[in-house]
Amino acid sequence: MRYTGPKARLCRREGVNLFGSQKYQKIMGRSPNIPGMHGGKRQGKLSEYGKQLREKQKAKRMYGLSEKQFYKYYQKAVQSKQVTGFALLQQLELRLDNAVYRAGFALTRAQARQFVSHGLFLVNGRRVDVPSIKVRPGDIVEVRSSRKGSPVFKHNREEQEKYAAPNWLKVDVRDLKFEIVSLPEQSHFEPLIQPQMIVEFYSR
Repeated sequence: MRYTGPKARLCRREGVNLFGSQKYQKIMGRSPNIPGMHGGKRQGKLSEYGKQLREKQKAKRMYGLSEKQFYKYYQKAVQSKQVTGFALLQQLELRLDNAVYRAGFALTRAQARQFVSHGLFLVNGRRVDVPSIKVRPGDIVEVRSSRKGSPVFKHNREEQEKYAAPNWLKVDVRDLKFEIVSLPEQSHFEPLIQPQMIVEFYSR
């Protein structure tokens, strides 16, 4: 089951801003401790298993997935011909909701997921409402013409005026569309995630 409680609580639990939004950074600045009645102090030294578990939880929460969904991505990564950790993060980056977030059309992955679920985007001219759809090089994603005048996209552009999308995406900010021009590489992955620790967690 996907977590639906306060997101700031998850950020405090993992000790990092999982969602990118500045409001969570501010909350963590005010309340850096682990949430809960025993959260007055940061937890003591973790075992290797504890570190691996926290890394898996961090990645799962960052991309907004349930345990079952996340494990399916791991299984696909194991079956691929690539290094497992690399394949795992590349698959996560190629989700449609993540691509919308990376393109700068949403302030968080959660907002991107909501946009996609509400059918605000077209992929290669077809309306989609499934956030987990995998995008591929050559795909063109754009906001539906009837929604391009929505104030939310104008607001998001203003909020991210200096944002630069990764170069695996070619973004047309004015026309609210982007193209997948290549597969994301390791330099494009979330720097806060250590994929090898996730692989070690599931390999136990």
